[in-house]
Amino acid sequence: MSDRLLELFSTGLGIPAEDLSDETSPSNTSAWDSLAAMEMVTIIEDAFGVRLKTAEIMKMRSIGLARTVLRSKGVEDI
Repeated sequence: MSDRLLELFSTGLGIPAEDLSDETSPSNTSAWDSLAAMEMVTIIEDAFGVRLKTAEIMKMRSIGLARTVLRSKGVEDI
C-alpha cells in the first residue's frame, strides 16, 4: 500500500520512500535541512490543498507529527 505522505517527503528530500518512516526527522535525516523544510511545506500545502500556519509548521518535527497536523486539518487517508 502506498503512503502518500511518505511519497511526498521522498520527493522533497530526495530519499527513497522505503527509507522513510513516521520517525524520520531533521535530527536523523541530513537531507532534511531548513531549505528542505521550506520546500516540504509548499509540497504538502499544494498536494493536500491546505494552508499551514506557522505554529502548525513548527509542530511538524517528524513525518509522524506532520501526519498528525494534517489529520487535524481534515486530511484523510494519510
